[in-house]
Amino acid sequence: MFKELEKINTRPEPFEFYTASDLWTDEHTSEQMLRFHLNGNIDVSSRNAAFINRSVEWVSSSFSVGAGTKIADFGCGPGLYTTRLAQKQADVTGIDFSKRSIQYAQEVATRDKLSIHYVNQNYLEFETDDRFDLILMIMCDFCALSPAQRKKMLNMFHTILEPGGSVLLDVYSLTAYEQREETAMYEANLLNGFWSPNKYYGFLNTLKYERDKVVLDQYTLIEAERTRTVYNWLQYFSPEALKKQFTECGFTAEKLFSDVAGSPFDPTTHEFAVVARKNSR
Repeated sequence: MFKELEKINTRPEPFEFYTASDLWTDEHTSEQMLRFHLNGNIDVSSRNAAFINRSVEWVSSSFSVGAGTKIADFGCGPGLYTTRLAQKQADVTGIDFSKRSIQYAQEVATRDKLSIHYVNQNYLEFETDDRFDLILMIMCDFCALSPAQRKKMLNMFHTILEPGGSVLLDVYSLTAYEQREETAMYEANLLNGFWSPNKYYGFLNTLKYERDKVVLDQYTLIEAERTRTVYNWLQYFSPEALKKQFTECGFTAEKLFSDVAGSPFDPTTHEFAVVARKNSR
């Protein structure tokens, strides 16, 4: 038992393990995530419906979205943005890891007679011959990626954007990082049964990496038949660090906002958004 507890409390290197599939492809947890997505009153998995409506209106106005505008939404979930943008006549592609979310999004598109192209895939592996005017990555998905994965994503974005095309994404700020604290907790059926339909015991270790400005929420989940660990990494950014990553991959970071609804930039907010334009190489 002592050795197991030692293992549970061991601090891995930043982004040493990647377990996204445990969250998005597991039958039980993907159902929980979809339920959160579709609750328009809360900011879990997706932001609340009122914010999404405001965000889509701002995106549509800022990027002149209309007939023929080609948009790719990476991490589209159940289509909360893609559906609304398609209703504005945009030509939309949505990519998401969760089969359950993509199925729901496709059902909505079919019901509403919207022509949306959905791809059920880990977006790190996405390939296409299409070229887009705008790429979205919303709800701080960029923060869950390692430095190598982020570079891969930005290089992919550069490849699949039209000349002068733009990326809009949001990230967690250093203000948010400073308010995180290291903790360790244990609880039966941790997070009210989120991780399994069966009885389990859950350990949560929250670890901070000061040099890298990274936080890890490490979940160790012990069931009768299996033990598994889920690593939820989050990178926190200064505006300068985020702009540097875009510059290194052939973009100009043109504007910063406090959110993806166009609120004026405030360095004290927990999140901020960037609009970056593709440069010619």
